[in-house]
Amino acid sequence: DAPYGIGASLPTAFFNLTSNGLDQVAVRKAIAMAVDYPTIIANAMTNQSPTFAQVPRSIMNPTAGEQALYDKEAVKDLQWIGNDVEGAKKVLDEAGIVDTDGDGWRELDGQKLSYNAVCPNGWSDWQAAMEIVAAAGEKIGVEITTLFPEWGVYQTVYVNGEQTEYDIFMVWSNGAGPTNPWGRARQLMSAAFAGTQNNWNGNWGGYVNPRVDEILAVIPNETDQAKLVEYYTELTKIYLTDIPSFTLMYRPDQFYTVNESVWTNYPAA
Repeated sequence: DAPYGIGASLPTAFFNLTSNGLDQVAVRKAIAMAVDYPTIIANAMTNQSPTFAQVPRSIMNPTAGEQALYDKEAVKDLQWIGNDVEGAKKVLDEAGIVDTDGDGWRELDGQKLSYNAVCPNGWSDWQAAMEIVAAAGEKIGVEITTLFPEWGVYQTVYVNGEQTEYDIFMVWSNGAGPTNPWGRARQLMSAAFAGTQNNWNGNWGGYVNPRVDEILAVIPNETDQAKLVEYYTELTKIYLTDIPSFTLMYRPDQFYTVNESVWTNYPAA
């Protein structure tokens, strides 16, 4: 029964916050809300991982240990399942980001909202996800075209904190381990990485929030479980409110398939 795998990492689409319009929360939120995540899970992930309906989005992976570290009720109103085209349109309309010249694409300050969605060529599950992001843009009047450079090129661009070539681009996130979810929260939002060169550490979109850095500084020394839940809940609230990036799927830690037509009794759990 799906999901077949144990989700550990969160492949994530980062917004380049220097791109026209992507500095606006309304634009980022609308794109993230409109994406058809169930199709990503079904196609890109072949139902190997849970959907965002089954495990609502946060900064946590789907494992029980991480899911216990934040207050789900406190962030419920900030979570989105996806494929909410009408809701996304409403967000843009209310922000005054509309199509003023009748060409079908929305403008901000007279400039058409037009972006590329980028990941390495040959990374088929990521490419499928980026195609679905592009399709979501078209539904809400935001032009998004896919771009799939070779990994050798991709890795020289997205790690440059001042790059202007990629607008919406995919990077992996930390999986399971003793430093997570703190390490993942740091990877997603730490200002220490914003705008840096040769950056393999995180926050590739350039997001800066002093409160995030305050929380990240105190978590490693905190031993009180209730306090940790409070901190991680606040980090999740900030992430789902500001949307500097958005997770596209939960990805299994291991892909495990066996053929029992000859040998049997492989472990099933």
